[in-house]
Amino acid sequence: MASAPQAANLPLFYKDLMPLNSRDHATWKSRTTDNATWMVGQHAVPLTVEEFVHASRFFPIVFSASEQPVPLALMGLNEGVNTFVDDTGKMLQPIYIPAYARRYPFMLAKLTPETEDLSLCFDPTTDLVGEFDEGQALFENGEPTDACKATLDFCRNFEEAGFRTQSFVDEVTKLGLLMDGEVSIQQAGFEQPFIYRGFKMIDQEKLRDLRGDQLRTMNQSGMLALIFAHLFSLDHMSEVFARQIQQGKGPISPDQLPAA
Repeated sequence: MASAPQAANLPLFYKDLMPLNSRDHATWKSRTTDNATWMVGQHAVPLTVEEFVHASRFFPIVFSASEQPVPLALMGLNEGVNTFVDDTGKMLQPIYIPAYARRYPFMLAKLTPETEDLSLCFDPTTDLVGEFDEGQALFENGEPTDACKATLDFCRNFEEAGFRTQSFVDEVTKLGLLMDGEVSIQQAGFEQPFIYRGFKMIDQEKLRDLRGDQLRTMNQSGMLALIFAHLFSLDHMSEVFARQIQQGKGPISPDQLPAA
């Protein structure tokens, strides 16, 4: 999930990336906020496998329809809709916030395409890092503070979780368990159901057809629990749709719009 700090390849949320260093940012501080403005209008947020159980209590978990599928927490069923934050980024209820969103505005990134080394970078367009009177200092006497080290550790742990997540996706793909997803939601007052496509999900028929030794291996590795967390989470599809309607953000007509 690491990305080179180039404008053309910036990951979700990030408008720019700049390496953090003690020379240019010696007096800079980081601060927290109750308003996650970067999540406004973001309907799908990447997840790591470690988060499946926690996230499944609040959101549908699906997989992107890309060549290399990525697990996603759906916070809205239509692009540009996040039903869990208001227009200022304030959470509308206590929820589990994916680590991908919690690490912003920091991330580990390659400074050049040629290197494999990752450096701690941040989005310089944010108001969460800068020369503030308040906040936690990032450097002291030219050395990273405990707060800076904690941020670095969090980003490193996220990258490691990203590798484990990719291994999980690779395995379910190899087993042929991912299929094109489709959800049909019947809304009162509409003759036709709303159809959502554009994502992938686990094929339950193929899961049931796996050999006993394959299922046993998946159970022992913890993969089976992750798959069931994903499948159980799909029950939230109708709940998220209802939140969209309640907030006046629902689709006007039952067009076949992508969920991810």
